[in-house]
Amino acid sequence: MEEAKTEKNLKISRKMDPKIWSKLPEDVLEHVLSFLPLKTFLSLTSTCKHFKTLIFSPSFVSKFTSSSSSQFSSFLLLSHPQFHCKSPLFDTNHNSWRNLPLPFSPTLSSASSSTLLCISNGHLCFSNPNLSSFIICNILAKSSRTVKFPKWPPSYELLNFVSEPKGYNYKLFMLSSFGPSSIAFVYDSKVHLWRQFEGLNHALHHHEGVFFNGLLYFITPEPFCVEFFHLENGKWGRLGIELPAGLVFARLVSDGHKKLFLIGGIGYNGIARSMKLWELNEDGNFWVEIGRIPELMIRKFVSVCYHKYEHVYSFWHQDLICICCYNWPEILYYKVCRRTWHWLPKCPLLPEKWSCGFRWFSFVPQLYAFA
Repeated sequence: MEEAKTEKNLKISRKMDPKIWSKLPEDVLEHVLSFLPLKTFLSLTSTCKHFKTLIFSPSFVSKFTSSSSSQFSSFLLLSHPQFHCKSPLFDTNHNSWRNLPLPFSPTLSSASSSTLLCISNGHLCFSNPNLSSFIICNILAKSSRTVKFPKWPPSYELLNFVSEPKGYNYKLFMLSSFGPSSIAFVYDSKVHLWRQFEGLNHALHHHEGVFFNGLLYFITPEPFCVEFFHLENGKWGRLGIELPAGLVFARLVSDGHKKLFLIGGIGYNGIARSMKLWELNEDGNFWVEIGRIPELMIRKFVSVCYHKYEHVYSFWHQDLICICCYNWPEILYYKVCRRTWHWLPKCPLLPEKWSCGFRWFSFVPQLYAFA
């Protein structure tokens, strides 16, 4: 009933003389718009440039989230080397594409060499080798921080960015090699300092680790096993349970604190014939199979990555387990609550000639996650 009344008022407002709206003080206009349902407001953003910019206005978002019962949107963000100052966003709440400019910090705007590396709870982490720094941004809060590399040259095999659920504090993890050994570096935003710990004397797979219950988990190259790193005390360990038999490749995914998942290709001679999904049981002593990718989907996915499984990566996004490939602009995802597999189609904003360098991220805007 209330939503119908709002829709009616919106129709009436469209008939009003634009000169009347233009004379309203900006804070009054924002206050009126903040009472709209989220779906209605997002439809309204396409009618006016000013309304469109409100989605990234901290003052408006604060009013909107306090007056509206609707959940603010979360996005799948697509990054590519040829995108400059903007990225396509897929709104997973409303199944629609958007192409919003991202108002980065002045440091990023003037640095064409900046590369988006990772996103965590509303924070975006960029690398700028020219400044020997990482740049942490929150585009909603319009805040940024420059974090100098812990060493020079800034070579690292692994980088992880972990922030608290509300995003108030965060940590950066780097693993750098020095000859046969490696060193782990951890940056803590609470004290704005890097700490140095011992690394490993063997290799890890060159993919981001997965944060789960205070630990970072990594998959090693064959023979596959799971190593973990404690972000507070800097200690390494190994998960003492066997991985499923017949793995050709394996990736980890976690929701952060409740569930740890394993995605793997099953086959022989380095060729995956099927793909399965497992979940670590509550006691943490064995993997439980919970899903298998349908045959038609696995055929498409295997043909897409050309059996180069080092290009395959995965991540968690709002009850979705996303499986991607650097040379393919689509996402294969598993909806955990429904136990169903789906394809997210290619973004209509992408030029046809782009064929590699695609990188997807989970982007959940946070208003108060200051850098």
